[in-house]
Amino acid sequence: MSIFDLPKIDSHCHVLDPQRFAYASDVAYHPQGQEIGTADYFAHVMDAYGVQHALLVGPNSGYGFDNRCLLDAIAQGAGRFKGIAVLADDTSSERLQELQAQGIVGVAFNVSLHGLAYYQAIEPLLQRMASLGLWAQFQVEADQLVELMPMIERTQVPVLMDHCGRPRLGDGLQAPGVQALLALGRSGQAVVKISGYAKFSQQLFPFDDVDAHVAQLVQAFGMSRCIWASDWPYLKAPYRLDYGTLLKLVARKFSPEDLQQVMWDNPKRLFGF
Repeated sequence: MSIFDLPKIDSHCHVLDPQRFAYASDVAYHPQGQEIGTADYFAHVMDAYGVQHALLVGPNSGYGFDNRCLLDAIAQGAGRFKGIAVLADDTSSERLQELQAQGIVGVAFNVSLHGLAYYQAIEPLLQRMASLGLWAQFQVEADQLVELMPMIERTQVPVLMDHCGRPRLGDGLQAPGVQALLALGRSGQAVVKISGYAKFSQQLFPFDDVDAHVAQLVQAFGMSRCIWASDWPYLKAPYRLDYGTLLKLVARKFSPEDLQQVMWDNPKRLFGF
């Protein structure tokens, strides 16, 4: 069976619709051109490639703490979408519960963009999230995870790790950040997104240099805690990326049984689709 015929859930993608939801004036980067992807157009992309559901991630680019575009897409999708919001540190439990009722399943913390100091006061928020069963989604790079690990362990919040943890591949598999990620995987507290190769590969497509790192992730997390994602519409991509080629790539890297898990069974179970 072709990868295009398998049931699929895309576990990391963005919607941007500046015509309907203007970008925030205090956000430095405003996606333009082919970086823009409305919920309506993304639904057509999903239909073209046989994707039934998607986990939409609020982009720091363009919107910052403004989640209106994300929430509108979830509402219009009538069960097709769930979301990861971008929220301030002082967001109350009541507000978190309101967002849960609107299809939000977690909160994004983009450490690779903002740096560690920006998130130094999030522990109380993580505790509130843990009590509600909300995911804390971390995008880190290189060794940033090392400093976050004590807080993650104290709060016991369920964790989503973006884009394979974005290692610095030149540092090797023994790098502190990689070892922290593998330990987090073995703990059972986290799920890792098998995605974003272009963000850390030192090669062009098909990114063969990521294979050893991904194999380590699968071993540490177990196939039941790995999920696939496209990262559509590829904000700040260093060169053109396409949905179809990324699907063909994951089909080359995983067996049909593993594809069933990472593209359907796992995200369906984890996010309640």
